[in-house]
Order: sequence, then C-alpha cells, then structure tokens
Amino acid sequence: MAKPICLIDASKCIGCRGCQVACKQWNQNPAEETTFTGSYENPPALSSTTWMRIMFREQETESGSVEWLMAKQGCMHCAEASCMMACPAGAIYRTEYDTVMVDELKCIGCNYCVAACPFHVIGFDRLANKARKCTFCLDRLENGLKPACANACPTGSITFGDSRELISKARVRVEALQAAGKVNARMYGLDEVGGTGMLYVLADKPEKYGFPADPQVPIQTRFWNTIYAPLRVFVVIAVALGLWSNRAQSKRVEENKAKSK
Repeated sequence: MAKPICLIDASKCIGCRGCQVACKQWNQNPAEETTFTGSYENPPALSSTTWMRIMFREQETESGSVEWLMAKQGCMHCAEASCMMACPAGAIYRTEYDTVMVDELKCIGCNYCVAACPFHVIGFDRLANKARKCTFCLDRLENGLKPACANACPTGSITFGDSRELISKARVRVEALQAAGKVNARMYGLDEVGGTGMLYVLADKPEKYGFPADPQVPIQTRFWNTIYAPLRVFVVIAVALGLWSNRAQSKRVEENKAKSK
C-alpha cells in the first residue's frame, strides 16, 4: 500500500456520530459534560478527550429551502504539519504510515502546537500538561485494522485505503456531484498544506462546512522551524524553565490566597 489515507465523503454523512462514538470507545476517552448551545454539534469543540466530532452547518439554498452540511472534524495529519514545525521539544513526529503523532513523554506543555495548527484540532490537557489529538488509530494500523471511525461509518462516508485509489475515487465522486448540480463540489486536502491524511469530498465550499478556505502554515512557525530548530535543545531548556517558573509562581499565589482566608 502507498500512503494510507482516509477519504471523507461529506455528501454521504448523515450526522449519526457513529464515528465519534467509535473514536471515544477505542481510545477510552471519557465523555464530556456539555450544555445545549442551540446547535446539533456536541460536544461543541475538540478537546484533549474529544479527538474528532461531527460538524453541523445549516445552509439556506437558492430555492429558500434548508440543507445540512455535515463533516468529520479532527487532525488532518498534514504533509506540512505546523504542529511538528512548532514543537520545540521534538515531541511531534511522523510515523511509518505518514501520520502525525504526539509523544506525550516528550511533550513539555508549551502549547505551541495548539496555536500553530491552522485547523484548530489539537486539544490540551491542563491537568496533565500535555497536548493530545487524533492518532489515526496508530495501534489499529499496526495490527492491520482500519481506523475506528472508518470501521464504524454506516454510510461509507469514511473509507480507508491506498491514497492513489482513494484520490481517484474522490475525483469521480466530485464529478458526479457537479453533474448533479453541486457546482461548488470539490476535493479538500489534496493540495492544502502539502496534502493531508484526511482527504475530503465536499459538496460545497470548505468554509461553509467550517474548514479554513486556504489553510497555511503560519509564517512565524516556518521562521521558527528554519532559524531556531537547530538550537532545539537550548530552546527546550529555556521554555521548560519558563513554564516551571510560571507554574511555581501560580502555585505560590494560590497558597498565599488560601492562607489569607
């Protein structure tokens, strides 16, 4: 198999959240307590324990009717991974499957990856002081299994396989959607940020789904990766000392508040 990817055909998504549940179950991530926000999206955002979710977008058509645009949101596993470029500790790496992983043992909790990601899909566990996100079910891939989300999808909206085959399949699907009147149908993730491990077939413009129209690696992240990455060891020490100092100071402030009560 060439590079394995997931093809997400958003036009086939029915919003059942089967993939969302499968992700939680396989990774043993706890549910989050939420409140109704007026949207069908639940939970309302990704976090350190919610690595993927279904986005719901209500759109009014030219005829005045309403249609729903739904799609899976999670780590895109970018070829030009901003998070990996931004990480001063070398905690984010590329696997043999070309997916992007966070090594929690190396993560120093600086949050730079969270800020650098153009898709805003990395969660941060403040208690553990670690960044967390979709792993592309690396443990399943290593055992010859599909990612949990692809395995659970009842409509074939999420498929897993060889990138060459799925790219060809996506092109055919886009042509079919355009012929059916979806003039804005397109692939998303083929060229964006160097190509992504999650390739989408969208029935409309990406921004209508909640995706950035033109995701880019931040300029400051590229600058950091080019200029300061060779000095990574020294930067990690400086960042770690700074974070430790800030936490120690916060702890002292909390202790002083407790004593004064």
